[in-house]
Parts: sequence; structure tokens; C-alpha cells
Amino acid sequence: MDSSSAAGELGAAINDPQLQHFIEVETQKQRFQQLVHQMTELCWEKCMDKPGPKLDSRAETCFVNCVERFIDTSQFILNRLEQTQKSKSAFSENLSD
Repeated sequence: MDSSSAAGELGAAINDPQLQHFIEVETQKQRFQQLVHQMTELCWEKCMDKPGPKLDSRAETCFVNCVERFIDTSQFILNRLEQTQKSKSAFSENLSD
């Protein structure tokens, strides 16, 4: 197989909607796993004073609050980025008119 036919196959693969959907789904899974890892690390450092066989009520409450704040903060950031993107798009459309 020469390089031109390999490039053609790669181009066809890039334009394959099923492949693009698969890549999007896998990318979303990877981002979610990264968020879970960050949240786990952050909350563990914040809430675990001394690991033991059982969580005490203070640590459990701390974990619940930490996870809720992490989710709230992540959602706030996503909403803010979305608003910023929309305002940039509206600004670009106004310039082209």
C-alpha cells in the first residue's frame, strides 16, 4: 500500500460519521474519568485525616459536601463557558452584518 492510498483511507475514516461519534463518546468518557479522578483526589486530601476501617460522620459529611461543591463548581464553569461562547458567536454575527 503506497502513501497516497493510505492517506485516502485515513481521509475516508475521518469523514465516517460512526467513527466520529465513537471518538466523541470516548472523549467524553475520558473527560468524565478525569473529572472523577480530580474530584476523588481533591476530596480525599480535604476530608481524610486518618484512614481507618470506617468513615466517621465528620469525614462522610465532608465528602458529601466536597462532591456537591465540586459538581456545582464544574457546572458553573461549563455554563459560564457556554455563555461566553454564545456571546462571542453573537458578536461575530453582528460584525458580519
